[in-house]
Amino acid sequence: MIAKLMTSAIGAVLVLAAGSASAAAPVTDCGNRDTPFSAASPLVDVLLNEQAKAVVEKVIPGKIAAMPPLFTGTTPPTFAAILDVKSAAGFFGTDPAKIAEIDAGLRAVPVTDADRIARCARFDDEVPAFTRVGGKPNILVFEKINGFKDTPSVDAAHAALIAMADRKGWALSFTDKGGAFNPQTLGQFDVVLWNNISGDVLTVSQRAAFKGWLEAGGAFVGVHGSAGDPVYFWDWYPDTLIGARFAGHPRSKQFQEARIATVAAHPLAKGLPAEWRMTDEWYSFKSNPRLAGATPVLTLDESTYEPNDPQMPGLVMGADHPLAWTNCIGKGRMFYSAIGHRPETYTEPNHVRLLENAIGWAATDREACASPR
Repeated sequence: MIAKLMTSAIGAVLVLAAGSASAAAPVTDCGNRDTPFSAASPLVDVLLNEQAKAVVEKVIPGKIAAMPPLFTGTTPPTFAAILDVKSAAGFFGTDPAKIAEIDAGLRAVPVTDADRIARCARFDDEVPAFTRVGGKPNILVFEKINGFKDTPSVDAAHAALIAMADRKGWALSFTDKGGAFNPQTLGQFDVVLWNNISGDVLTVSQRAAFKGWLEAGGAFVGVHGSAGDPVYFWDWYPDTLIGARFAGHPRSKQFQEARIATVAAHPLAKGLPAEWRMTDEWYSFKSNPRLAGATPVLTLDESTYEPNDPQMPGLVMGADHPLAWTNCIGKGRMFYSAIGHRPETYTEPNHVRLLENAIGWAATDREACASPR
């Protein structure tokens, strides 16, 4: 299916799965490279160190072994990259006193050169080669995933973006290399779109390049899982760029039909009905993104599905539950949609229209955020 869509796009849109221009040296500036072990450490980093792992095993024996393999893998993508030790222990109802004991034990474990190498191994400095296409919006689709990877939704979004670009005349480039996040490469693009990205994926220098490019007038579009990690290790991303931290989604009834309402006054609502119903995995957030200055495009009617879940408390946001929104980040533009776990959502006409509106706005409306915040 994807191959057919790519073939049909030739001539109307440039589609690149960029290779590396140069093989980079091992990464040395990942965010947690030198951070002392603690209960706030990424679980994967503790699992990579036998002494640190033994600390956890001593306090809560057998619990790591009881976790599903999805949670304890040390090779990306792995859920262990989006949990810290505290949250992982919390899944078992671990007493806070025991978590404090784990924390104290971990802080006594030295960070060695081998730890630094292991921690940075899931990052890259490979710089892909791209050529900007004149006369078209140039969009970089980023697909590096170190955390949870839901392959069906990633693939469905990938195919849908190719189809959209064919219709709209966009120039798409795809990469799974964090090394693309440097000033020169980012400067070739109008929009960077994160396709269901999960996990810490950028080094310290790559973070700075992305933040600087965006604040100077770039544009970001995030899809579903790109704001769905239970724990983050780069505060700027959830707190400023997204504007809200993921609280969870119903687990016992993961997929439910619900009513979506459109904020008619928003320019990205053009062509959308006042409301519609669809079935998906519905995200809740720990705070309302309006508090971070965001302007909702869609809201979710909690009375039309069951956000309350004994397996996942704290999901009720109330009468105002934003589902998709825009914001200004400096002079840059951002859009995020929480829709998109089920592959079917990427062919749902209203969701597709929303994404087309959002990408087109992000690529072209440079006046939307011309006055920096």
